[in-house]
Amino acid sequence: MANSVQKVILVGRLGKDPDTRTLDNGVKLCRLALATTETYKSRDGERSEHTEWHNVVLWRNLGSITY
Repeated sequence: MANSVQKVILVGRLGKDPDTRTLDNGVKLCRLALATTETYKSRDGERSEHTEWHNVVLWRNLGSITY
């Protein structure tokens, strides 16, 4: 099986403030919950929404970026 890189771009809303901490070995860690919502029309013309939650963990340099 060949190694490959997979890339995902998630655009959504934060469920709460990101939780950023520094581990004992100095590595930064940031956890956040991100909601993405898909809106579509069903076959009978009714509008529907489906929200999915993503638990994201950022390590090292990505974990230290704050906005």
